Amino acid sequence: MSNDPRAALDRFISALETHFEIASSVQDAEAVAVEDAAAAVEDAFFSYDDALYTTYQVEVPLEAYGDDDEDDLDDEELEDFDLDDEDDDEDDEDDDEDEDDDDEE
Repeated sequence: MSNDPRAALDRFISALETHFEIASSVQDAEAVAVEDAAAAVEDAFFSYDDALYTTYQVEVPLEAYGDDDEDDLDDEELEDFDLDDEDDDEDDEDDDEDEDDDDEE
């Protein structure tokens, strides 16, 4: 593999263009051709990112997420929902206390 950032960028752009052409022409978003084109974009992105960093010590200002990262994000989102639920429970308890105070008057 070449570490020429310009060549890697050209391959990345070509992979994006191919992905666009396939995505805009298929009837099934889960077609093998779409998945293959997406994998090619991901590979080209990582190659470009590596070549850019190796040559210039600069990172691409984007992040790519694979299947493993999607699972992690789902877990984080679930944790956020759990935190929101706990806050709601505390608010409900405060509301109950306010109602009790009103009844005593």
